[in-house]
Amino acid sequence: MSRWDSSPVIRFFGGRTLLYILGVLLFVGVNILVYTNVSFIFYPIAVFVKTVALPLILSIVVYYLLRPIIKLMESWRIKRIYGILITLLMVVGLITLLIVLIIPFLERQFISLAQELPKYLRDLLNSTDQWLRNSIFGDYYSNLFEDVDGIIDQVPDLSTYAMQTVEGITTVITTVTNVVIAIVTLPFILFYLLKDGHKLPHHIGKMFPPKVRPEVMSVFKDIDHQLSAYIQGQIIVSFCIGVMMYIGFVIIGLDYALLLAAIASVTSVVPYLGPMIAITPALIISIVTSPFMVVKLAFVWTVVQLLEGKFISPQIMGKSLRVHPVTIIFVLLTAGHLFGVIGIILAIPGYAILKVMVSHLFHWFQRRYNRFAEEKDQYELK
Repeated sequence: MSRWDSSPVIRFFGGRTLLYILGVLLFVGVNILVYTNVSFIFYPIAVFVKTVALPLILSIVVYYLLRPIIKLMESWRIKRIYGILITLLMVVGLITLLIVLIIPFLERQFISLAQELPKYLRDLLNSTDQWLRNSIFGDYYSNLFEDVDGIIDQVPDLSTYAMQTVEGITTVITTVTNVVIAIVTLPFILFYLLKDGHKLPHHIGKMFPPKVRPEVMSVFKDIDHQLSAYIQGQIIVSFCIGVMMYIGFVIIGLDYALLLAAIASVTSVVPYLGPMIAITPALIISIVTSPFMVVKLAFVWTVVQLLEGKFISPQIMGKSLRVHPVTIIFVLLTAGHLFGVIGIILAIPGYAILKVMVSHLFHWFQRRYNRFAEEKDQYELK
């Protein structure tokens, strides 16, 4: 037994393992300190990452969506390269159909809603004001808000801000440039991912020593399973929610049914927080329309959430991520605060990848420590 392992306190905290962990923490701290002082050196790398991040992320998402189709075509004895070309042509045709038929209609509804939203808000404030004045809290309300009419009269000015917002969105040159770059480069990246993506973990595994290659391949396999289950399942669930919402909104006669259903479908990608964001514009419109419309909207929303939570998600998503709901909420809030909307969208798959890597690293250390412990016990018995 070495002098380092002779102390009971040191052995209690892990012996040489403690020294190794402290060395790793010191190494990480020194690297962080150096980076904070010479961060300007890494500026070109940061620009490169920002430029390729969006097309790469989109390509990975589409890759996991199209990979089952490619495998299905291979099972039909269609060569992989031909299956990729056929699939890409189908995707191009679908996107063209969306651009020609659906996108213009959604654009008209969005502009109309942006113009009408101040009117809906003004009517909502008027209705709320009248209800509060006639309620049991009327005297307290009148004393607290004597100039409510003046506040309500200022609401029409919101139309100016709404139109400025719509115009401002169209004039964000950098965002448009990034999206154009992503759209142009997406087919090329996607083609090579579909063609050689299944070989990538094997090539990366060759960079590691032969002794750890099985563990590295296991990490890649688990990450691939997590991303595949999440992306494919989430897209299918979001599509189902959008379809059910549109059918429900049409049945109850809610204005802007297709636009509101599309918003619900897109925001449902974000667990827990997405439905709360999606219900807001529909709730405002229904309140202004009539009290009975609010009841019908609540019924539609409840039915859709029950169907999604009890039947659709369990069948499609299952328990693949095994992440506690409270953890998901904290991860979403933290990622949103750090990285904005992109952070919220990528928070859950990013957390799943990090969880897989940390879990494998922990089990690797655990097996290593247990092996040393067993050898030590056998030595002491002798």
